[in-house]
Amino acid sequence: MKKVLITGASGQIGSELTSKLRSEYGVDNVVATDIRSTSEIINNGLFETLDVMDINSMASIAKKYNVDTIIHLASLLSAIGEQNPQFAWKLNMGGLSNVLEVCKELNCKLFTPSSIAAFGSNSPKNLTPQDTLQRPSTMYGVTKVAGELLCDYYFNKFKVDTRGVRFPGLISYVTPPGGGTTDYAVDIYYEALKNKKYDSFIAKGTQMDMMYMPDALDAIVDLIEADSSKLIHRNAFNITAMNFDPDEISNEIKKHIPEFEFGYNVDPIRQSIAESWPNSIDPTCAINEWGFKVNYDLSKMTIDMLEKLKIKGIGCN
Repeated sequence: MKKVLITGASGQIGSELTSKLRSEYGVDNVVATDIRSTSEIINNGLFETLDVMDINSMASIAKKYNVDTIIHLASLLSAIGEQNPQFAWKLNMGGLSNVLEVCKELNCKLFTPSSIAAFGSNSPKNLTPQDTLQRPSTMYGVTKVAGELLCDYYFNKFKVDTRGVRFPGLISYVTPPGGGTTDYAVDIYYEALKNKKYDSFIAKGTQMDMMYMPDALDAIVDLIEADSSKLIHRNAFNITAMNFDPDEISNEIKKHIPEFEFGYNVDPIRQSIAESWPNSIDPTCAINEWGFKVNYDLSKMTIDMLEKLKIKGIGCN
């Protein structure tokens, strides 16, 4: 990457990735864009207001800064997408189509993430393989499968250097959750520190793959910088770091906050989404093709999450 443009830079992944890339590549080499802004993103580097549905503005900004890589993160997530599926399709697919056209025109490399939501209830539940049946039951999942195929098409048809991963649930202390089904695994840390109690909206025994945000950010950079000739799958690599159910994360927190009380108040919509996803996914292809690796398991992540949230003042009276 010489100069990178990030869409959705104010979101959960985007805000942290923007900061990481600015520190590694220089503030003048990272252009953050979003339909909304935050003071941190504006004050710490280049920022442009961008609606990803406006292809002319997108192309204009990319040309203005002479970018060679676009990281497309603007998307409507699973639970919110089910509240307005038509808008989810319009934003997720329209935005991706626009960014692919811009990359084709300007010869830019593209990274855009998919998700475990691309799998469905008919996919193998345990160690879901890289290549398998994908029949998701949410509009978010449908857009992710369609997006994977569209990126493959642009690579095969137009030689656009497209790359992507299927993210599991992402856990972060920096930004609040953004409407995803796995967000209970973020909420629980905040509530454990603030109120010493939490009721999970995901049911007991529901296994899902997760990843700590520092590992997710490293994976993005590692894949973008990987040798193109070694990539076979390119646009939808399974990646994961850990696998647990609500009780397991609760028990890990109790090692540090013994008085923490944990219960359940299941949200039927998000639970039905979770049940359609795999219990675990197989990241072998990512490991073999570009050296995917992680540094955090549940124990190490929990220690870091609680420490970092305390530094932010969460739970302090």
